[in-house]
Formats: sequence, C-alpha cells, structure tokens
Amino acid sequence: MDKTVDTAQWSARDRALAAGKLMVGWVALLWALEVIDVGSGHALDRFGIQPRDPAELADVVPASFVHFGFGHVAANSVPLLVLGFVAALSGIRRFFLACALIIVADGLGVWLVAPAHTNTAGASGLIFGLFGFVVLSGFVERRPLGIVVGLLIAAYWGTTMLAGLSPANEGVSWQGHLIGLAAGVAAAFAVRRRPGRPRELPPIR
Repeated sequence: MDKTVDTAQWSARDRALAAGKLMVGWVALLWALEVIDVGSGHALDRFGIQPRDPAELADVVPASFVHFGFGHVAANSVPLLVLGFVAALSGIRRFFLACALIIVADGLGVWLVAPAHTNTAGASGLIFGLFGFVVLSGFVERRPLGIVVGLLIAAYWGTTMLAGLSPANEGVSWQGHLIGLAAGVAAAFAVRRRPGRPRELPPIR
C-alpha cells in the first residue's frame, strides 16, 4: 500500500509542534555533545575550525555543533531555539536547506578569514544566519505576517546582533558572525517560497 505524506496540508498546530520538537532536539544535542566534551577532557574541541589548514575543512560542519564550555552553549541555546523555531515554521525542508547553506558558508568563510592560530566553534554563526533569514524572508516573499515577525525579531535582537559584529569583542569570532549573517540573507533568497508552489516537498508515494 502506498503511503502519502502531504506536509503541505499540515495545520498551523502541526507545524508548530514539528518545529518545536525539532529545535528542542537540536539544542538538547548541543548540550549532550558538551557533556561528552567535558567528560572526555574537551576532546571534541578539536572539531573547531583552525583556519587555512586543508585538514580542517572536514570540521566545517561539525564546528557548528561543539562548544567551549557550558557557558558557551548556554549563551547560544535560547536564540537558537527561538530563531530556529520561527524559521522552521515556514517548512522543515526549507529550514534544513537554509541551515545547511548557512553552516557550510559560515564554516568555509571562517576557515578562509579567521585569524591564524585560532580555533572557532559554536552555533553562533548559525544563529546570526537564522536571524538574517527570519528578518529578510517576509520581505523577500512579500508576506505581511512574515514581515511583521521579522521586524519584531529585529527589534528584540537587533542590538545584540550588531554588538556581536564588533571587532572589539575579544575572544569572539565576529568574522563568523558576519559571514553567518550574510549567509542567512542569501538563504532567504535561495530557498524562498514562490507563488503557487507548495510549502514542502510533493507527496512521496
């Protein structure tokens, strides 16, 4: 018997539940990885990105999932949870495509331009990317509700995001933040919904 999964017909409640479960699971994964990192004597820190070393290209994606201590992951948890939830409401497949673009672009950018002899890791590049994605998506797709949500997100987190782009912040990868933000803006255009197209993949049979 064929089984059809028509996510385009999900209700608003279904989408909210799916987005919420996804982001709670994502944040829980980051905490679990940090517990493992601490328990192993910070063995996972080696998955951060050390710039311009060809071998470090393998860490472009893993670097977004490891952190340097519980304070680091705690600082990233709430904005990732909220921004990821809002972004995922517009479609899980679209959300994953945007995240993949942001993570890869941010990781490669950090690998190229980060200061020598540094090790960069954490979800903050993705967070800045999701901020740009959420703020711009409504304008790109000309959706009134999306525009309002984007403006509210910008009003609440805009000052914090701008502060995170300052080169004066020691020990913070402002380069990664800036590249992540630019990648999120690009993702808003790259994975935008077009009129007449479904919000998700067509039914799979």
